[in-house]
Amino acid sequence: MSVLVYTESEGGKFKKAALEVASYAKEIANMLGTTVTAVSIHGGDSNELGAYGVDKVLEVKNDKLSTFNAKAYADTLKQAAEKEDAKVVVVSSSADSKFLAPLLAVNLNAGYASNVVALPEGASPFKVKRTAFTNKAFNITEITTDVKVIGLSNNAFGLKENSAAAVAEAFEPSLAEEDFNVNVVSVDKATDKVSIADAEIVVSGGRGLKGPENWGMIEDLADVLGAATACSKPVSDMGWRPHGEHVGQTGKPVASNLYIAVGVSGAIQHLAGINASKVKVVINNDPEAPFFKAADYGIVGDAFEVVPKLIEKLKEFKSNNA
Repeated sequence: MSVLVYTESEGGKFKKAALEVASYAKEIANMLGTTVTAVSIHGGDSNELGAYGVDKVLEVKNDKLSTFNAKAYADTLKQAAEKEDAKVVVVSSSADSKFLAPLLAVNLNAGYASNVVALPEGASPFKVKRTAFTNKAFNITEITTDVKVIGLSNNAFGLKENSAAAVAEAFEPSLAEEDFNVNVVSVDKATDKVSIADAEIVVSGGRGLKGPENWGMIEDLADVLGAATACSKPVSDMGWRPHGEHVGQTGKPVASNLYIAVGVSGAIQHLAGINASKVKVVINNDPEAPFFKAADYGIVGDAFEVVPKLIEKLKEFKSNNA
């Protein structure tokens, strides 16, 4: 018996979310008195997972799985779970994992809890805390099935080192042709230095920037903070920024530790997509902007005056504390 985790990777390197689900799975394994097994599909160095409590890594090297395919990946994880007799499977809340998790749950006849933000209250009954109503509330969900699938919210648990000697083992799933009825034709990748999904800090811009020629201000603030850049839906719709940077209910969800919105009014759809962020800061010259009601901190002022001063102060702070 083992707790199984799906460790996502990109370009042969594990994503931050992979290390977070490994950290989370280790705590569950300790509670259940068992070990952690990770499934790595064209992933990175297994020793990196070992640093976060993984005892065994099933390494999958299959050219057909070089690009994400929900059905094939779900089938791979099903076979890994059966091989390891896993009663708990942990995945992240990335777009890919949210796609494959329901398929995996069906394959394993398992209960699936998404958007989980805390460890189970106990092994029996097995209850987890989840966000609900677009992160406006929490609920406690009991999973009663023999096998349980958990989708951990990004940045909800954090990274916790718990060194283990991860043993790597080659794993070759048996995949059927119907697993590949959907084929990837091309992949367009965002050029951000930090991806929105993995970012602990996100700096977002809205129509208050007045035009794409002023976006350098957002990038400068993101650079000094080591943050990812994002934008509101109107900004991407007008072509100021690529749609890959659009965050909100109809864009990418954000669960960063710090979310800074510059010139974003705060429409309900935008707030729904970023509500999971721990600390929200808004800079807007309209004191009646809806975002101020949802923000932890707000600055009423002209972004073209506030942001350059903020960048200057941050650079000064970093220089004095280098």
